[in-house]
Amino acid sequence: MLLHSSSAACLSSLGDHRSYSNHSASATLFLNFNRRSFPLPALKLRMSSAPARSSQIRALTISSERKDDLPMHVVTGTKVGVLGGGQLGKMLCQAASCMSIKVLTLDPLENCPASGISYCHVVGDFNDGEAVRDFAKRCDVVTVEIEHVDAVMLEKLEQQGIDCQPKASTIRIIQDKYLQKVHFSRHGIPLPDFFEIDNIESAEKAGSLYGYPLMIKCKRLAYDGRGNAVAHSKDELSSALTALGGFGRGLYVERWTPFVKELSVIVARGRDGCISCYPVVETIHKNNICHIVEAPADVSQKIKELSLDVAQKAVGSLEGAGVFAVELFLTGDGQVLLNEVAPRPHNSGHHTIESCYTSQYEQHLRAVLGLPLGDSSMKTPAAIMYNILGEDEGEPGLKLAHDLIGRALKVPGASIHWYDKSDMRKLRKMGHITITGSSMNIVKSRLNSMLNNDQSQTAVIPQVAIIMGSDSDLPIMKDAAVVLKNFDVPFEVTIVSAHRTPDRMYSFASAAKDRGIQVIIAGAGGAAHLPGMVASLTSLPVIGIPIRTASLDGVDSLLSIVQMPKGIPVATVAIGNAANAALLAVRILANGDAKLWDRVVKYQEDMKETVLTKAEKIEHEGWEEYLKS
Repeated sequence: MLLHSSSAACLSSLGDHRSYSNHSASATLFLNFNRRSFPLPALKLRMSSAPARSSQIRALTISSERKDDLPMHVVTGTKVGVLGGGQLGKMLCQAASCMSIKVLTLDPLENCPASGISYCHVVGDFNDGEAVRDFAKRCDVVTVEIEHVDAVMLEKLEQQGIDCQPKASTIRIIQDKYLQKVHFSRHGIPLPDFFEIDNIESAEKAGSLYGYPLMIKCKRLAYDGRGNAVAHSKDELSSALTALGGFGRGLYVERWTPFVKELSVIVARGRDGCISCYPVVETIHKNNICHIVEAPADVSQKIKELSLDVAQKAVGSLEGAGVFAVELFLTGDGQVLLNEVAPRPHNSGHHTIESCYTSQYEQHLRAVLGLPLGDSSMKTPAAIMYNILGEDEGEPGLKLAHDLIGRALKVPGASIHWYDKSDMRKLRKMGHITITGSSMNIVKSRLNSMLNNDQSQTAVIPQVAIIMGSDSDLPIMKDAAVVLKNFDVPFEVTIVSAHRTPDRMYSFASAAKDRGIQVIIAGAGGAAHLPGMVASLTSLPVIGIPIRTASLDGVDSLLSIVQMPKGIPVATVAIGNAANAALLAVRILANGDAKLWDRVVKYQEDMKETVLTKAEKIEHEGWEEYLKS
């Protein structure tokens, strides 16, 4: 077994016992400074018979009055062992550093992504039972960033008192996708129909039962499209089975699911069984590999609630704490079917680092350590995660990736994550880019600009729409435009008539949010139906401006706007006071924009100073002289 660390503290990272070796062979310890490893000369290390999980360990375990008297590990000095040192392990290390949690990683590669920043990196196979056992005994809690580990050894370790989260029973179920399907089926989770096959006759029977195309999958070691094959007819069965390695691999089939979208829910489960779900996202795949994640998913509230319900039930049927990714199919008839579950942080949750109050990585650490779960809601209206997949092998692929990163650095709201993998391969996950913004339309526009290297697509997107029923309203509505311009708020001005162009009004209101509009200012005179009709078609705030008319001097317009039925709110201002409507829109936007908030505060301070200056002048000069000036 090989060890190295990001600092000399690796010696003490193995508990308070300062020696480490294998019973049958001495280990080699490496210290890593700037990722340069070198052996300590003639170092002989011996393993103590007592594990570091003794009373000498600096991390404390305290009793809790929560359900089942579950332990909660104090953060400082706590050692979390992670089986796997890939990009997920790296991002776990990054989240852990903020809370001074020490993460030890076990991975076959010396220079895996997590090795450069983990508290101590152990080079060893996570399918090697002895390596896993020796590693686990040096940790307060053991978790995974990849499910393809030695679950049998984890079960034995649990019996010896090692704290594994999630439980080995969960890892064992998830490792075998057929066993996973059986488990969730028994718990009433909606799934595509599935069928185990062990010979050509059973495969043909499945084809007759489910029809074609037919999805054939390996039970184990199937991910990112590997281990899956599609037979479009009975004649293709043989070639599909051969491509998967034959029945010796362990195979099953699924009824083909004609989904319209692939969705995902990240679910956190605490040691006490409490569950917190992140918003439903849509995943878009390239060559069966997750390529783009849109958060939140553009689906109805009903579908979101159904997705969350399926995800919670699925995770609730498993044992142990941690973050789980629940991948789902949305069918054309509105069904939400479970595809599969990952018992760890997941690609579909990368965006949470920038878009949510608590990232999936911090949440996983909170969960496995028995700490209170964090807020899983989004702190930005929209986010897109773009996986940087290898476009070519070696140096040409690296150049393409670095060119993309160079463009991303110029994109507002973009955050870049480079995994620093040792070599570039085609379709390999090398990093990701997350773009956040005030609407999905905005972040999509920024993504397209980055991908196409087209700066024209980064044009300013209006946040406020000023609409009116006729150009005769423009002399009043211009005051709103002047205020927004002074506050440097991007806006658009157009004519939308509720009576003369109802179709235009419908399309405008329905698409406003997706275009990035956050507030609508609608001016109307007479019957004044425009503000209310627009408010009934969008969830955006609508501010109505009563326009003065010759017949009733604008009172009819004001009364029409304020008498909206319950459930269709429209704000309004004094007759003809478009400036106040714009100021209200600015205040609404300023709640989520610190710079705009400062401008609002300065505007109020300037008004105060103006009044005080006038008061001082009139008091000093007297009212008669004041009027003369």
